[in-house]
Amino acid sequence: MAMAGAFFFSADLSPLFRRDMMSASGKTKRSPILKRLAASTEQRPSPTTVRTKTARERSSSFVEKKSSSEEVERIRGVNVEDEPERNRKSFKDYFEEAKDMIRSDGGPPRWFSPLECGSHAPDSPLLLYLSGMDGVGVGLVTQHQRLGQIFDIWCLHIPVKDRTSFTGLVKLVERTVRSENYLLPNRPIYLVGESLGACLALAVAARNPDIDLVLILANPATSFSKSQFQPLIPLLELMPHQVPLILLSVLSLMEETLRWKLEMLKSASAYANSRLHAVKAQTLILSSGRDQLLPSREEGERLRLALSHCQIRRFNDSRHALFLEDDFDLVTVIKGAGFYRCGKYLDYISDFIPPTPSEFKKTFESDRWIYVATAPVMLSTLEDGKIVKGLAGIPSEGPVLFVGYHMLLGLELTPLVSQFMIERNIVLRGIAHPMMFKKLKDGKLPELSQYDKIRIMGAVPVSGTNFFKLLSSKSHVLLYPGGMREALHRKGEEYKLFWPEQSEFVRMAARFGAKIVPFGAVGEDDIGQVVFDYDDLMKIPYFRNEINELTSEAVHLRTDASGEVANQDVHLPGILPKVPGRFYYYFGKPIETAGRKQELRDRKKCHELYLEVKSEVEKCISYLKEKRESDPYRNLLPRLIYQATHGFTSEVPTFEP
Repeated sequence: MAMAGAFFFSADLSPLFRRDMMSASGKTKRSPILKRLAASTEQRPSPTTVRTKTARERSSSFVEKKSSSEEVERIRGVNVEDEPERNRKSFKDYFEEAKDMIRSDGGPPRWFSPLECGSHAPDSPLLLYLSGMDGVGVGLVTQHQRLGQIFDIWCLHIPVKDRTSFTGLVKLVERTVRSENYLLPNRPIYLVGESLGACLALAVAARNPDIDLVLILANPATSFSKSQFQPLIPLLELMPHQVPLILLSVLSLMEETLRWKLEMLKSASAYANSRLHAVKAQTLILSSGRDQLLPSREEGERLRLALSHCQIRRFNDSRHALFLEDDFDLVTVIKGAGFYRCGKYLDYISDFIPPTPSEFKKTFESDRWIYVATAPVMLSTLEDGKIVKGLAGIPSEGPVLFVGYHMLLGLELTPLVSQFMIERNIVLRGIAHPMMFKKLKDGKLPELSQYDKIRIMGAVPVSGTNFFKLLSSKSHVLLYPGGMREALHRKGEEYKLFWPEQSEFVRMAARFGAKIVPFGAVGEDDIGQVVFDYDDLMKIPYFRNEINELTSEAVHLRTDASGEVANQDVHLPGILPKVPGRFYYYFGKPIETAGRKQELRDRKKCHELYLEVKSEVEKCISYLKEKRESDPYRNLLPRLIYQATHGFTSEVPTFEP
């Protein structure tokens, strides 16, 4: 079998495969490289000597790829096993694999696919990895297993003795990009580059603005002229004359290679910088704060402003080899930034990959203080109407639409989403404000990176299309009709609903037979008190200008609405903190819409159900406000005393429902 589905091939077999393939007896001997890699070469001749794989072959690989719906579900489902993370390779593995690659070196630059990447979904996009100055191509070794679940990965290997120029490498990658784009024009191609590889990715993107490319660039070497590498070039020119002759034979190859790499860095940086204006690709810059080789922090900011469709993620405690750091997960970064897509445009539903247990754990731990401080109490309603502690009354099968009250600043979200994952392994797909996904311009709004955790946990920007797709995919959907106006309420407006006059969600829920679960959440008045609200701020010119500036940066919602719900001005009220109390959640009995599609087409019937849901939410709030008065552990001090005597991981009791 001639490596079916494996990238590019030259007419003769690569030295990578020929070396060590025959034993002294003449019998075939398997190279250790073949245990991990499916490789191919391109010798830079005319395209007639190059074989490209077909679209059918692209759905498979050198390794057998499962393409059943069950396999896709295993890859992208909620219960994703943590085996790839338990078996994650280390920095030591990088050196071992790089050594193997160099030992079997020779020939021209070529692509290989790590066999350890395993199975990916048939519609997974292609990822081309462009390494840094080492050129070996195994710089993603600690990321392979997770990346291999959602990408078709090809890595570029540049042999140590190869002297292909930077422009030659640009043309090589460009030919690959164009060939693959021709085969699958509606699929994005990811160029993941670090250092020198980032310059290579930028150069290819600049030359191919009409191809759908996504650039993931770690510590780009576009800052080479300001780096610590720059002074080494003249020193290396003189170095052979300053060392004893006995060492020249040993050092000559190393010096020559290093000099060549540094010269390539210099030309790569100049080439990429001169063409930044032509880069139209969606770009994510990953900047290390402690990079000792390149001024990556400053360069990331420069590129963010220079490139037209660019975001940045900063890793303040990381060094130059970002991809090899133990706590760095490229898949999580890509998901959090909203950069994973399988088609021309990001589909927040079909492109969503549920959080793995470790991703949820990291998210939960980072906000655990909210959970600990508020000791949330969850109540739900069974089919017979009985109220029980916990979430046993929540329907397991979707579509389910949770409709409720939005606390001040949305403080209820973290415990709510977390408890659904912990207790029921249900991902709540929250419908959120678009400013968490897009900024109209740079300014004073929080950076989009502040909302990465929300995107990882499944939030989507509010739109009719996203709402439709969520329900059609039988998701558990979280909706706050009061939106921003409710979450940024004024003084004395605690637990007041600000819902639109028109029923926005009932017909859509009925179309898919979704169960509507009304719920209430209380406890914000035990956390803090609004003392300086929107009305107060607007009376002061400075704050009024700030609010107008913030609002101008965000996508505007409900422009056709009237009344208070139409007030979508972005601001932060002044809040006086209190010693934390407790959060309480009550999920009412699910309201069935299955079989009522025709009935609810009638505007009057639809509005009646809308008002019924609103009334149920208000009843849930009233129930909680009354019952919490009998909770002996409503305040923080009694809870701390209880946990001190029963263990700090013990569940604190509450009132009987």
